[in-house]
Amino acid sequence: MYYVYVLKSLKTNRYYIGSTKDIDRRLKEHQSGFSRYTKSRGPWELIYKEEKVTLNEAEKREQFFKTGDGRRVLKKILGQLAS
Repeated sequence: MYYVYVLKSLKTNRYYIGSTKDIDRRLKEHQSGFSRYTKSRGPWELIYKEEKVTLNEAEKREQFFKTGDGRRVLKKILGQLAS
């Protein structure tokens, strides 16, 4: 399985969208400052993830979430989770 995930910075309230095969390892990398973008914006909270069968599917979904339409869909999904 592969994952598309959304992190929320507890410091800045900004979001980070990524994809990975090993979500636990990747979250630890974000928390420890391994990733350049997330390094100074942590700590991070995993707020959403989707499972995909292939890396290609996960990467396509990640890219979609980074578009205007994708951000609107993600906002709706996150809003439903908060309800």
